[in-house]
Amino acid sequence: MVEKLGVFIGRYIAPLLSFLRRSADSTGFGLVLLVRTMLNTPFLFSRRRIRDSLDLCYSYCIGSFLVTSVVALFTGMILALNGGNSLEELGQESLIGPIVAVSMIREMGPFMTALILTASLGSGIAAEIGTMKISEEIDALRIMSIPPIRFLVLPRMVALTLVTPVMTIFAAFIGILGGSLVANSQFDVGWLAYRTDALESLEFRDVFTGMLKSVVFGITIATVGCTQGLLTRGGATGVGQAARRSVVVSFLLVIILGYYISWSFLS
Repeated sequence: MVEKLGVFIGRYIAPLLSFLRRSADSTGFGLVLLVRTMLNTPFLFSRRRIRDSLDLCYSYCIGSFLVTSVVALFTGMILALNGGNSLEELGQESLIGPIVAVSMIREMGPFMTALILTASLGSGIAAEIGTMKISEEIDALRIMSIPPIRFLVLPRMVALTLVTPVMTIFAAFIGILGGSLVANSQFDVGWLAYRTDALESLEFRDVFTGMLKSVVFGITIATVGCTQGLLTRGGATGVGQAARRSVVVSFLLVIILGYYISWSFLS
């Protein structure tokens, strides 16, 4: 009996405890990293840091522009098509514009943009910093008295915090435009009527909720990516695992944080 209990603990309990310990360690490391990065924000206002942040902003926007445009366009079209089919039965086709506009601004725009940036940029940040960690470049920075947080983490976090709201606004605009194409071609809703109904339905709370989500998502993606990169171990395999963990953890946090932000405003 004791032997079977030991086998059970070694096979199931020990790996679970090890997973929980690693999760707690990485969570604590990420929170400390976020706080330390915020405390280093005054060092951003130097010519070198500003130039690095702007270069990253440009690179991030260009790298995610095409995929964001395509996904946002078809997301708006899908929302208009599905909503229009139900509203047509009730003779309320004029509500297609408000439904698409509010959905894209408050929910789908920030959420969709965050997932795209997580897959394209968050994993890239983890792989980039992880490669530097494996090749001991980060240790070399410390030897040269260059803080890795100021040199690596701060520009990337600032860039993603700025890029995510910009791409969210762009995605929402493209999604609303896609919805107008379907509303006009499938349900005979005029362009002017669609635009007027969509704009009149938006409230400040909807826009503020979407922008708050995008900022929180940008900080989350950057923090997770940098955390997983700095915790990378085990050579090239470890770099791949860090990129994968960055995507998985960021997806989960985006969904959870998005729900609680929506709940806090809607309640």
